[in-house]
Amino acid sequence: MSASAPKAQTDLDGSCHCGDVQLTLPAEPEVATRCNCSVCRRLGAVWVYFERGAVTIAGHPESTQAYAWGEENLRFVRCARCGCTTHWEALPPTPDSRCGVHLNLVPPALQARVRVRRRDGADSWEFLD
Repeated sequence: MSASAPKAQTDLDGSCHCGDVQLTLPAEPEVATRCNCSVCRRLGAVWVYFERGAVTIAGHPESTQAYAWGEENLRFVRCARCGCTTHWEALPPTPDSRCGVHLNLVPPALQARVRVRRRDGADSWEFLD
């Protein structure tokens, strides 16, 4: 029995720092959001959004920890070993819910191609650009 070749890395592949959590985006995003809500501004997160289940996430949930606060309508997920925030999931998950993936986990070449919008999640929930 021969071993299969390792998967070739593309701009759509990303991971936490230690590699315990690996993600593959289903498509190249055109727009991302930098939010200044109380959680996102502390995380320094830049989010890209996809339909629930569209992102392939290896190492979740066995290598992750989650955090939900307030009304608990989002669960922020991070690697249990290196602490990098990887994504968020809607709570409760529904067929039409989406997830947010931290854009800074993918290669810089992809990050450079994505337009980043600023959102005022701290007050008005409007885009500032």
